[in-house]
Amino acid sequence: MNDSQVTKDKLVSDFKAVVADTEELLKLTAGQAGDKVADVRVRLTDKLTSAKYKLQDLEAAVVQKTKAAARATDDYVHDNPWKSVGVAAGVGFLLGLLVNRR
Repeated sequence: MNDSQVTKDKLVSDFKAVVADTEELLKLTAGQAGDKVADVRVRLTDKLTSAKYKLQDLEAAVVQKTKAAARATDDYVHDNPWKSVGVAAGVGFLLGLLVNRR
């Protein structure tokens, strides 16, 4: 997994946490009275709804890119089976050396 994928996954995770915290805040302030509180709640609810849709779009994009990378890897392995076997054997050998050093 490359750095940009990890960053996107972290962003999605952080964004989900913000959405969950905002939903909890809205629930906790449900009994608060006043025009300013009601106005803030309405604006926050609208922005939360918008954020949820953006999060869904971001997740869909991440999933789509992940599937494309998996397909490209699968195609490469099918087109170059002996190279793939050689690389896998080399990686396995190196991992075996590292594990045996401990």
